[in-house]
Amino acid sequence: MTTFKDIRGTAIRSVSSDPTNPEEGQIWYNNTIGVLKGYRSLGGVWAAGGSLTTARNDLGGAGTQTSALGFGGSTTVAVTNTEEYNGSTWGPGGNLATARFGGGGAGTQTAGLAFGGNFPVTNATEEYDGSIWTGGGNMGTGRYALGSCGTQTAGLAFAGRAQPATTNATEEYDGSAWTAGGNMARTGNAQIRLAGAGIQTAALGFGGFTVNETEEYDGSAWTAGGNLNTSRWSLAGAGTQTAGLGFGGYTTAATGATEEYNGTSWTNSGNLATARWELAGCGTQTSALGFGGINPTNLAVTEEFTDPTFAVQKITTS
Repeated sequence: MTTFKDIRGTAIRSVSSDPTNPEEGQIWYNNTIGVLKGYRSLGGVWAAGGSLTTARNDLGGAGTQTSALGFGGSTTVAVTNTEEYNGSTWGPGGNLATARFGGGGAGTQTAGLAFGGNFPVTNATEEYDGSIWTGGGNMGTGRYALGSCGTQTAGLAFAGRAQPATTNATEEYDGSAWTAGGNMARTGNAQIRLAGAGIQTAALGFGGFTVNETEEYDGSAWTAGGNLNTSRWSLAGAGTQTAGLGFGGYTTAATGATEEYNGTSWTNSGNLATARWELAGCGTQTSALGFGGINPTNLAVTEEFTDPTFAVQKITTS
């Protein structure tokens, strides 16, 4: 990695106060307090955002870190509530026509897509225009606890539980109707409670009940990708097929584990401050949002992920 010394060609300076705008790799000696300091990347870090108005789990998510959509979910019953995030606070949006939890979500805050879910199991699809939800084409197979990603006019639904059986089926949405896509390789309970990221023609499905499996979709078929470091289910996803993010979930307990995918393998990043499962996520690998969930009760907690995050740190010998 190129250092500040490589760029500037200078040795460590002795200064009376910390620089106001340090550069990555810069090192200095603060002679006022007698401390050697540097400015470096901390990697991915989660920070607190504004709380949801309604605490809930198993909700759908879409959008970006500064323009997000949260909808449906469960309090003690399935709800229709929709909330919009502006980067600091959540405010009310138009309610879903069909109360649901465990459904799929895709798109943006002004062009959102909600599909599937429970209770009862539904194949209903709804499209959001930034203020109201309207009916879209029904899924071929009603299901919940599924993976999802894509956009309002190119959505992707995969795996899940089609009561009473699990399914590895994939469906593609074109803005009006769903059609069958290639089946995932996974079987049994590994087909439920997985996360998704990416777009319809370059998707990522990962995690699931008791597994660390990752699969990549090219618009017609799924192939194996690199395994998660932490097996878990009911986690959230964000990003793309080659720059994915997986966070939260449940192992033998709630976890805040966060991992980043480069198209081949997963690496560990900074943990969520609040461990939880059945949360929603959206955004990119470098700028994501995680909200809602449960541990052990319903949560309104929102966290914002930034990678890289830089900070001044004291340099020690240990």
